[in-house]
Amino acid sequence: MSKYRPRLRMSENPKHLLIVDDEVSLREAIAERLADHGFVVEQASNGEDALERLASFAFDVLITDLKLPGINGRQVLEAALERYPELIAIVITGYGTVKDAVDAIKHGASDFIAKPFQFDALMHVLRSAIEQRRLKSENAYLRSQLEERYKFDGIVGRSRPMRELFQLLETVAATSSTILITGETGTGKELAARAIHHNSPRRNNRFAALNCSAIPETLLEAELFGHVRGAFTGAVGNRQGRLEQAHKGTLFLDEVGTMSPALQSKLLRVLQEREFERVGESHTVKIDVRVIAATHSDLTKMVAEGTFREDLFYRLNVIPVQLPSLRERREDIPLLVQHFLERLTQDSGRGVVTMSQEAMRHLMAYSWPGNIRQLENAVERALAFSAGRSQIEVTDLTRELQNQPDAAGDSQVWFPDEGVDFDRYIEAVELSLIRRSLERTQGNKRQAAKLLNLKRTTLIEKLKRLEPPAAAKH
Repeated sequence: MSKYRPRLRMSENPKHLLIVDDEVSLREAIAERLADHGFVVEQASNGEDALERLASFAFDVLITDLKLPGINGRQVLEAALERYPELIAIVITGYGTVKDAVDAIKHGASDFIAKPFQFDALMHVLRSAIEQRRLKSENAYLRSQLEERYKFDGIVGRSRPMRELFQLLETVAATSSTILITGETGTGKELAARAIHHNSPRRNNRFAALNCSAIPETLLEAELFGHVRGAFTGAVGNRQGRLEQAHKGTLFLDEVGTMSPALQSKLLRVLQEREFERVGESHTVKIDVRVIAATHSDLTKMVAEGTFREDLFYRLNVIPVQLPSLRERREDIPLLVQHFLERLTQDSGRGVVTMSQEAMRHLMAYSWPGNIRQLENAVERALAFSAGRSQIEVTDLTRELQNQPDAAGDSQVWFPDEGVDFDRYIEAVELSLIRRSLERTQGNKRQAAKLLNLKRTTLIEKLKRLEPPAAAKH
């Protein structure tokens, strides 16, 4: 659907509004009038379209008819408020369904208006709801809730990749098979391993973790297998290794790709024979342990290059688990932000703090190369800079996040006195969309073209035309 831009002079931060109604003429008329009053308006003709838009953008206001084809307005309302507790929601109801509208208010809607209505009446309801929310944000106790069905042992998400991940983790937890977790740095590989352990038959025994990249190679073997007194300089007594500590439980080996070839051979023997020797001892120790390994490296490539044992790779990769990056599940960012704020405020004893919708848009527009770990750090920093306020604003974010373009693309265009270069601006928007699509598909041009509803050849031609030669990718 088309997006209506404000036609009048507005405040610095216009409200982003989504209107959902299957009556085209009414919806178009309302959208145009709202744009005249300074709102940035998007439209959806049904519930399915509305949910897709809400998943990718943090609107300030939702206006939805209750009677919609397919997914109804009540379902749209509930899904929107679960994701954005700060959203202002107004429902439109026809004659005879006022009871449904009152019920919607009980479930979080700010107000309702009955058809037929005058536009001035809608504006009165809308302004009152905005003012009430402003006062509530400043003076009242706001509690954001995360429903347990969007969690799996501390892992938070509701996007399709996360729902698929939860189902996979629940399935593999019941087995004793070796698992290889892959994913970018900061995606929560250890959290996933702990979730598997705590939902497995081994949950009553120990979960032992070892980061193979954080320990010098000379000490890693002793950390893994243990040692006896006098095995090496500094070994003043016998010590259990992580394997023995995890007996009957789970051993998590993070960044397994950094292991030396010699240690890879010894780990292979453990997986094959279920036995090992402590450093400095010839006595064989039998072990019953489930191994979960993790890496952000491409082990398949390392096998081809001869830096990782092929037989060990197959022993580890019995059940592969791939964790999605945060940019692949941007719709989970609001849930994650709520989760972090809830935990951080509880730890500090501070009252409940929320994230403004404008700040949330900046978070959702960022690419998050450090994934969830980076997001958590950004939320913690913003909370510290909020200086006791009940709501975090854009100015509390890092400069890099503040400089993020609006997630809607062009809603905050600044017009200098001399005007803008329209053609160059449109080209910049095109290039930004293409780059984001390539980032989403990890450089796959065919899939990126599909996301943009372009032919692959068209996308390549646009890239050649738009991207500066020095920055072009070869």
